[in-house]
Amino acid sequence: CHGNHVHFPTQSSLYCVGGKHTAQCVSQYWQMLKVYVTRRIPQEGMKLLQKAGICNLSVWDSDEPVPRAELLKGVAGAHGLLCLLSDKIDAEVLDAAGPNLKVISTLSVGFDHLAIDEIKKRGIRVGYTPDVLTDATAELTVALLLTTCRRLPEGVEEVKNGGWSTWKPLWLCSYGLSGSTVGVIGLGRIGLAIARRLKPFGVKRLLYTGRQPKPQAQEVDGEYVPLDTLVRESDFVVVSCSLTPDTQGLCDKTFFSKMKKTSVFINTSRGAVVNQEDLFGALSSGQIAAAGLDVTTPEPLPTDHPLLSLKNCVVLPHIGSATYSTRGVMSELTANNLLAGLTGSEMPSELKL
Repeated sequence: CHGNHVHFPTQSSLYCVGGKHTAQCVSQYWQMLKVYVTRRIPQEGMKLLQKAGICNLSVWDSDEPVPRAELLKGVAGAHGLLCLLSDKIDAEVLDAAGPNLKVISTLSVGFDHLAIDEIKKRGIRVGYTPDVLTDATAELTVALLLTTCRRLPEGVEEVKNGGWSTWKPLWLCSYGLSGSTVGVIGLGRIGLAIARRLKPFGVKRLLYTGRQPKPQAQEVDGEYVPLDTLVRESDFVVVSCSLTPDTQGLCDKTFFSKMKKTSVFINTSRGAVVNQEDLFGALSSGQIAAAGLDVTTPEPLPTDHPLLSLKNCVVLPHIGSATYSTRGVMSELTANNLLAGLTGSEMPSELKL
């Protein structure tokens, strides 16, 4: 400092007289940086934010989502916002935050909860958490596929309710992966990780579709095909694409009508990719054999939702990334993205707007 301007990356200036109180002045400056955290997050991330000494933390200290009114009140004047996938960050929230808001860091790989156009217009930087949840989500997808196609929930229920009487040749028979054709819609990071894990099960063909062929598909002997071909020829259809205007409602009545009656449908991407009424129709009519979902619309799915009445539909509560290690790393990355945004540094994972 030494009596000169101290310029911080937030484009604000601090004036000191003399220079002997530099550390105190800097500390006072940083205390002005308010950060609002919309949920209780893993301690790995909170410890980083607390130790950084550059922000005044305000946390909605609960495992449950922050009520809208509390979010609008809490974000007022914030320089940084740490949010979750369940927090709708729209123009109303941005207006409530005001002009101080410089960075939004979301503890998720998805960002469809963010009003990207509004955020870009206001020059706000966005951090997110790709890559770190790839393995956990891929593992969960394979687990869900096997659980669904081998009818494990039905088997467990039969054991519990006394339906298991003796060995029967056709009782609870199902479909296996060996010699099958698997179709992956969206061979990105997670899609490729899913394909890697499925190949050792003896999958005969691995089909994939997307905007364009992927060089990395060679690793899993992937065949790039049109969506119609994938849907018609696959024994297992796995949805692992981003939610975009093109993919919203992609899996509808027409989509399911093209699938084999013996095929199994798995979605671990975003709930809105699927028309759930059409999926219910396909499952209840026998148009397809079974479905496994880790994502729904809405979340949580109401307990009286028709899909939950079906034996051939397995629904999980969006736990794709739910391992202790993955959530801890996500929390650290989210905190580091936020701190980098506050200080004008390069983010470890910044969404390019």
